[in-house]
Amino acid sequence: MIKFKLISTFTVVALQLHGNFAQTQTTKPNIIFILADDLAQADLGCYGNPFNETPNIDKLAKSGIKFTQSYAACPVCSPSRAAIMTGKHPARLKLTNFLVGERTDSLSPVKPAQWTKYLGSSEITLAERLKPLGYRTGFVGKWHLGGADSLAPWGQGFAYARMIGKNGLDYYNYSIYEDSYKKMFEDKGTTYLTDKLTDYALDFVKSSDKQQPFFLYLCYSAPHVFLVPRGDKVSKYLKKYEKFNGKYNPYYAAMIESMDDGVGQILQLLEEKGLMENTLIVFTSDNGGVGIPELGPIPTSAGNLRKWKGFTYEGGIRVPTLISQRGTIAANQTCDQYFMNTDYTPTLLDMLGQKQEAMPDAKSFLPLLKNPEVNFDRGQIFWHYPHFSNQLSRPSGAIREGDWKLTKSYETNEIALFNLLDDESETKDLSKTNPAKAQEMHQKLTDWLKKVDANMPIVK
Repeated sequence: MIKFKLISTFTVVALQLHGNFAQTQTTKPNIIFILADDLAQADLGCYGNPFNETPNIDKLAKSGIKFTQSYAACPVCSPSRAAIMTGKHPARLKLTNFLVGERTDSLSPVKPAQWTKYLGSSEITLAERLKPLGYRTGFVGKWHLGGADSLAPWGQGFAYARMIGKNGLDYYNYSIYEDSYKKMFEDKGTTYLTDKLTDYALDFVKSSDKQQPFFLYLCYSAPHVFLVPRGDKVSKYLKKYEKFNGKYNPYYAAMIESMDDGVGQILQLLEEKGLMENTLIVFTSDNGGVGIPELGPIPTSAGNLRKWKGFTYEGGIRVPTLISQRGTIAANQTCDQYFMNTDYTPTLLDMLGQKQEAMPDAKSFLPLLKNPEVNFDRGQIFWHYPHFSNQLSRPSGAIREGDWKLTKSYETNEIALFNLLDDESETKDLSKTNPAKAQEMHQKLTDWLKKVDANMPIVK
C-alpha cells in the first residue's frame, strides 16, 4: 500500500478519540460541505497547478488533510451527488447518468442502459439524517437530483434551500429558487452566479445560532462549462498564458478564482464568528474535469491521470478532497489512502457517535481523520457507467482493490488491468502478463454487478 507523510506522535495521541472525535466542544460540530462542479484534482495550487490561483483553497488544504486518492462514485454529476447524499452506490439507486444525459451511438452494438432520472423521495439524505440530531440544514447551488417538490432540496431535508433554476450553465442569466418554486431570484446579467451562491452561503452561516449546529451543503456550479468568468479576473491569466505555452485556459482559471474567493469569504466569516474550532469543512468535486472542447474551448486536463470526466479511468473519477477542522484535525497532512464519496454519510455519523445501520456501499473513513497513517482497508470499490457521455466516453465499469484496478468495456467485454502504485497514469495493461489477477478482479466486478442488480447496456 502507498505510504503517507509523517505526523507527530503528539498529534496522533491528541486525536485518539472514539466516535465523538469531532466533539471537542460541548456542542456538535458544524459541517460545511463544499462541492465544486467538474473540478479536476490537477486544477488546484495545492495539488501542484502553477497557473490557477487558489490561495484560499490552498490555505484550507494546509489547515487539515489533503487526500490524493479520493474518488467520486461516478464520472458524471447526478450519480455522484446522489452517492454523497445517500451513501448508496449509483448502481444500486439505478441513477447512473446525469439527469438529461441521452447520448447514443448508432454504430455501437449496445444502447445505453435504462435508468432512474431522479433521486427518489423515499431515499434518506444526509440532511434528513442530521436534522433529527439537532442540525439546521442548508443547501445552496446546483442540485441536479430531481425537480418535483418532493425531489427538490426543500423536499429532501433542507430547511434553507437556494437551488439554481433556469439556465444553470449561464453565469449571468439564471434563476435561483428560494425554499420553493413560489419565490425566485432572477438575474438579468448583473450578479455573477458564483458570487451569488457565496452570498447565500454567507447568509445561512450569519443567521446561524451558536446553540444549534448547522449543516451547509454548498454546491458551486463552477467551473462547469460554459466558461463565463468575471471580466475583472481574466486579464492576469491572459498575460501569463504564453509563459505556460498555452497549456492552461485563462477563462477557466478565472472561474476557479471566483470560487476560491467564495471559500475565502466563508473562512473569514467563520473566523469572525468564532466558529473555526467547531466547524468541519469538506471541499471536493463531483467528478473529474472536462478535457475536450465542450460548449467552447478545452477547460482543463487531468494532469498525469488518464482521460477526464465521463470515463472510469482515474482522470474521470479521482477528485480533489480537503478536510479540515481547527484543533481537531492536525494541519499540513497528506493522505494517500483511497475512499469513495459514498463514504461521507457513515463517516459523519461515526464522527457524531451515531450507531449506523449496515451500509453495503460505504465505509466510515473516520480513522483517517484521526490519523492519515493508520492502516485503513477500504477494500473493493466499484464504478458503473452504462452510458455514452457528452465527453465521448463509452459504457464501462471498473473495480479497485488495494493497488489493483481493472476496467471493462461493456461494448466489447475487453478488460484492462493496472497497478496504480506503479502506474498511476494507467498506461500499462497487465491483464496479459498477470492473467490470474485479471480474472480474479473481473470475477469480483461481475459478482458485484449481479449483487446490486446493475442496469446494463441493452444489446441491439
